[in-house]
Amino acid sequence: MDKALEDTHIKLSTVVSDLFGASGRAMLDALVAGQRDPRTLADLAKGSLVNKKSALTEALTGQFEDHHGRLLRVLLDTVDHLTRQIGELDRLIAQALEHIHVPPIDSSCTDSPETTPPGTSTRSAALGLVERLDAVPGIGPATAQIILAEIGADMSRFPTPDHLVSWAKLCPRTIQSGAKNTTGPAGQGNPWLKGALGEAATAAARTNTFLGARYRRIVKRRGHAKAIVAVARSILVIAWHLIDDPDARYHELGADWHQRHINPARKTRDLVRQLQALGHQVTLAPAT
Repeated sequence: MDKALEDTHIKLSTVVSDLFGASGRAMLDALVAGQRDPRTLADLAKGSLVNKKSALTEALTGQFEDHHGRLLRVLLDTVDHLTRQIGELDRLIAQALEHIHVPPIDSSCTDSPETTPPGTSTRSAALGLVERLDAVPGIGPATAQIILAEIGADMSRFPTPDHLVSWAKLCPRTIQSGAKNTTGPAGQGNPWLKGALGEAATAAARTNTFLGARYRRIVKRRGHAKAIVAVARSILVIAWHLIDDPDARYHELGADWHQRHINPARKTRDLVRQLQALGHQVTLAPAT
């Protein structure tokens, strides 16, 4: 679509960030309908683009002919067709999510004798899991759906988070030969789950959260790839707890959690070692 517009010397994408947003789509439809006046097209701007009418007028000035309109009509019909297909797939995913078995809460393990109300459906329980997972940095609704689709909502098959991490191949392998044990790279695991967790870890690494701070601590000494795997493992452990415990909710520890819980003696020893490596003689004295 952008290449077709640039063929007419129209540079709409330099002003509009989303060609298929409300403003961009209105301008495209008007072009297809036969409107050629740049000022009239710029008046279709909505929201924050209203303040950019002069830039829009300049960007919409070109040599748009009827055959360009026919080409844009074909492209817009393709976009609408794909949008309808995506909507249908989203509906089917939501429908499949309703059939995910969510184990009922065991009232014998709680202080309250109350049980799940009779009107509570599996659908509300599954959607509640998606909402709780969505609260984790890096996880969105689509990623939460993938996690539930791949590991399910019954964590009895994974007695501990370590079992789930090992099954997903997000931990180093132990290679044994006789009496010699060495570590090796993680295996292949579930490609759909690892792909979703990798995207979530990459997104979380850019945040000012506990997971973002964990990535920045590890990447300095282990590299990007291992830091992403470590964050992905942490996200999967969090997901296990949120799914296993119906009352669990994600609580952000903060980006300064490591600094608040660091061992002062170890930190002092590390700093002294760094200064000595630079050629300094360090003498420590207690603060008054």
